[in-house]
Amino acid sequence: MEGTSVIPGSDVVDLSGDAPLQVDISDALSEKDKVKFTVHTRTGMVGFQKSEFSVIRLHEDFIWLHDVIQENIDYAGFIIPPKPPHPDFDASREKLQRLGEAESGQLTKEEFNKMKQELEAEYLATFKKTVAQHEVFLQRLASHPNLKNDRNLHVFLEYEAELNVRSKNTKERLAGMFSSFQKSGDELLLSNTQKDVDDFFENEKHYLLEYNQQLKDACIKSDKMTSTHKALSDNYIKLSACLLDIATLENSNLESFLTKLSDTFEKMRRIEGRVANDQDLKLSDCLRYHMRDTNAAKDLLYRRLRCLANYEKANKELDMARARNKDVAIAENRQHEACTTFEELSGTAQNELKMQKERRVAHFQKSLQELAELEVKHAKAHAQMLRQTINAIKTEV
Repeated sequence: MEGTSVIPGSDVVDLSGDAPLQVDISDALSEKDKVKFTVHTRTGMVGFQKSEFSVIRLHEDFIWLHDVIQENIDYAGFIIPPKPPHPDFDASREKLQRLGEAESGQLTKEEFNKMKQELEAEYLATFKKTVAQHEVFLQRLASHPNLKNDRNLHVFLEYEAELNVRSKNTKERLAGMFSSFQKSGDELLLSNTQKDVDDFFENEKHYLLEYNQQLKDACIKSDKMTSTHKALSDNYIKLSACLLDIATLENSNLESFLTKLSDTFEKMRRIEGRVANDQDLKLSDCLRYHMRDTNAAKDLLYRRLRCLANYEKANKELDMARARNKDVAIAENRQHEACTTFEELSGTAQNELKMQKERRVAHFQKSLQELAELEVKHAKAHAQMLRQTINAIKTEV
């Protein structure tokens, strides 16, 4: 399936204002174990040299952009858009391996052709999903009032040559793992020992924890439903092949009937496969994305709670400095900086959490509406196909 190219039909970010930034992935090309994304940008912002341009980027480039933005302390009060997951074509490779078994006679010619069609459809669905996940990451950055001005984002969008971003080596991955463990431990300690002075953020923390768990449960159920549709589609392949084998037997009086019935199961397989792919893209992926986005909001609350702990620590150090009458000016400056940082981050974080709710509701409405329209479309196609099959059989009776 190498060399696969797709032009997604996703919406472009449309921003109001004097300097809009519109980003989309106009094309993508699959090559072995990597995908090349064509990132297309239109802008009127003064920080760019051109008003419209396109560049080629790899998945590692997207991860680099996410990491440098997340590590920027100036963005501590923002919800950083979750990084796109690594392209995963393992399921398609497994079916490709099963196709190779056809050469040894384990699959009939009919099963081989149908399995090949299923593989192509599933690979294309996975490919489109990968493109959409990377595109929404860029659009979130482009639509943010502050993050859209980030210099690294401008380099990512405008620099025509390869970024040559290397993957993390073993030492860096281990360091990142230990840092993650340390962060988790610190977060657990703060949540149990640090009392939040603001009811809004305390309620928001409990809400996000509960909501994230609800998303996980819903995602598990959605994945089970999608797997059931895919399993049903696989069974249709076997039924269709068996009926076709019976129809080709000698002295079969039911050849015409069984052939039409086999074709019907093949059409049902295609429809069922499309239903599974649409549910995976519009529902399961939507739930998974908001799980990651909710985790990003939880990270924001952790950063704010860390600032609160630093602020209270600075207050205690100032009291001790005044009691000893030593280094009072230094302690006052530290306390003032900690107070300013905490208040600014709290104000920004409150606005970010409110915007996230509005964005989440709008995204769910859009995804569920599109899923419902697709479900109705497939149901109508299924009913129409069955009616045509029944009429065709009746004409021969």
